[in-house]
Amino acid sequence: MLKIAAFVSLFILSMGASLAQTATDSIPKFDPKVKSALNMVDQMAYQAALRYNDLEVAKEKLYNLIVRNPEDLRFMEALGSLYFESGQYTSSALVAMDILKVNDKNVGALEIASYALEQLGAFDRALPYYESLHLLTGDNYSLYKSAYLQYSMKRYAEAMNSLTMLMKVAKADEKIGFAISDTETQQVDIKAAALNLKGLVFLDQNSKSEAKAAFTESLALAPDFKQAKENIGKAN
Repeated sequence: MLKIAAFVSLFILSMGASLAQTATDSIPKFDPKVKSALNMVDQMAYQAALRYNDLEVAKEKLYNLIVRNPEDLRFMEALGSLYFESGQYTSSALVAMDILKVNDKNVGALEIASYALEQLGAFDRALPYYESLHLLTGDNYSLYKSAYLQYSMKRYAEAMNSLTMLMKVAKADEKIGFAISDTETQQVDIKAAALNLKGLVFLDQNSKSEAKAAFTESLALAPDFKQAKENIGKAN
């Protein structure tokens, strides 16, 4: 069932560019004064819809603004955020990728595209966006996520390279969250997280002594790290 869902999501994603192009090819021409008045009305309705938590109306008004103002990415950015915040990852990924076709340095769109595609199980498509996000912003969380996706796709050499880089550039006060229950998250030193992931890479390759050493080093940095405690038992 998961494979079918992933296939459907990827099919929808692949259709995004052609659908977007069809929409922009048929944009009607407005008198500037009429356009300005319509924009003002839709923006006021959008703000009111947000205030009253009517997200469907908010999206409708944003679509009006997008069609009328295809050159203004602010409306697409707002639409992508609405989809993302409501957990509609396929829609948010489509919007974000269309934004990135126009501006490949749009940080918000990179964040949405990378995370949404990861949630859809499209790791190979999410990875380049995480990599771009790290290169553009220096965000080490994105570098960790790149390593995690590489590990998940069994691209072990790439994962190790990313983790080696992360260990060099990570700051002492940087943390990353790990879910330990449905309601609780444990904040862990990012270097400890990198070492734990390094151990998992070794474990996948049946290098148990190297895995145990990595988990031990992780726990030396974060003695209460629940995942590393569980993983070190697998290396024995």
